[in-house]
This record gives sequence, structure tokens and C-alpha cells, in this order.
Amino acid sequence: MITKLKTECGSQFTNKLEGMFKDIELSKEINESFKQSSQARTKLPSGIEMSVHVLTTGYWPTYPPMDVRLPHELNVYQDIFKEFYLSKYSGRRLMWQNSLGHCVLKADFPKGKKELAVSLFQTVVLMLFNDAQKLSFQDIKDSTGIEDKELRRTLQSLACGKVRVLQKVPKGRDVEDGDYFEFNEAFSAPLYRIKVNAIQMKETVEENTSTTERVFQDRQYQVDAAIVRIMKTRKVLSHTLLITELFQQLKFPIKPADLKKRIESLIDREYLERDKNNPQIYNYLA
Repeated sequence: MITKLKTECGSQFTNKLEGMFKDIELSKEINESFKQSSQARTKLPSGIEMSVHVLTTGYWPTYPPMDVRLPHELNVYQDIFKEFYLSKYSGRRLMWQNSLGHCVLKADFPKGKKELAVSLFQTVVLMLFNDAQKLSFQDIKDSTGIEDKELRRTLQSLACGKVRVLQKVPKGRDVEDGDYFEFNEAFSAPLYRIKVNAIQMKETVEENTSTTERVFQDRQYQVDAAIVRIMKTRKVLSHTLLITELFQQLKFPIKPADLKKRIESLIDREYLERDKNNPQIYNYLA
């Protein structure tokens, strides 16, 4: 599939996709190598298994780093993996993306043992209840260091969603500053492994604009390739006809103004030129 895309759209279009697949394959090898290393055999805390995806910046979408105070066992695991990785790949820098982590926790409820598939933030909150039956919102915020808005979403998912492994006092859909949370001893479910879904935030206008701009930046190589392909075939074409053909060929929505910017960019790079007698006509430069 990637080969077909590369042939159709050019190597620039598939560069990131190829990089993603390479990262996934390399991560499998790194994890296997780590498990066989002396660091893993002698230093890792028992009872925990961790798999790390090492992703190259530039190939993947960017996410703002989010701080969290991890449980001691996870901190130890991260430090040992970092030591191993940097000893193998010197000169590189690892930055942990806490917001993308997920875990499987073993939970012991009075009505039976369960496995909970949760996010890293949900994990950090739930592990506080190993040492406490009831905690206030402020207690949880101070202990975890999770950003306020993210913490409220996390607590909503654990105490106000379909799978309520925590109880909120007083009851309600929103998390307020004065709320308390306690371990739900009455929790029961027919399945042994249960996924606790995160609460999705509504996208703001600013975030939507930013996302649209980033998507267009990723697609601009595909637009450039389509313009060059059409002009290489036609040699000479008016602006209106070129735009019409681009709308027929491109499989995603795009504004005429954005197409005009890409045409101007190709003129600057001397792939095209404006006709000397009519600026509305473009000539292909071989």
C-alpha cells in the first residue's frame, strides 16, 4: 500500500507513514532487547510489566507535554529504561508522553477481582486509593500534580461514567473543588477485564483552526504533486481549469485560497510560470 502511495503521490507524501512503521518495528526490537538486558534482570521492580513505544519526533502528531507525579514503581521503571536506551543510542533525548500512556490494573473489589484497562492518568489517581479510602479533590490534585482540567476529566471518567470504580460525594456529573472521592466497594461487573473510557473534551474554535492548519501542512506535498502532475500533462492551463481539475483529483476538502498559495509556491520554486501575455494562464517548466 505504501509503495502504491509513493508511486502515486511521491516519496514526500509517504515519508512520515514509512517512519511510523519503522518506529513500531524498532520499538518491538528495543523492548525485546531491554527485557534481556542486565538492567532489566537485576533492577526492575517485580510485579510490573511495561512496554515502551519509542517514537521519532516529526513522524507523529505533536502533543503538549503534561506533568504527573508517577507512582514510585513506574518512576523506577522509566529511569531504568532510559539508562538502557541512552547507553544503546547515545546523543538522543527521551521525552515521556504521559498523556498517551495506558495501563492494565489488577483491582480487588469485595465482589470479585477485576482487571481495569485505564489511561496513565486514571492509573495514578486509582493507585492513591491503595493507601486511602476517601480523598478530597484537592488531596488528589496535590498528590498527582495533574493539570486541573485534565484531572477533572479523569475523575469524571472514574466516578461519573458508565464504569464507576470510584464514588463521588456529593453525586453529580461535574467535578467541583469541594468534592470527595472514595473507593466503590459495591462495584460489580460481569466481565473480568473492563475498559474505563476517558471523557472526551469538546474542541474549541482555536483548537479546530490549529488542527485544520496542521492537517493542511501535512497535505501540502500531495497538493503540490497533483499540481505538477496536471501541468506536466497539460503543459499550459488557465487558473480556473487548473483549480477545477485539482478539485476533481484531490480526495479531501480544500479552500481555493490554499490551492492558490501552493501554486504561488511552485512558481517561486520554478516548477511553473505565469504566461507573459496573460497572468491567468500557467506554463509548465520542464
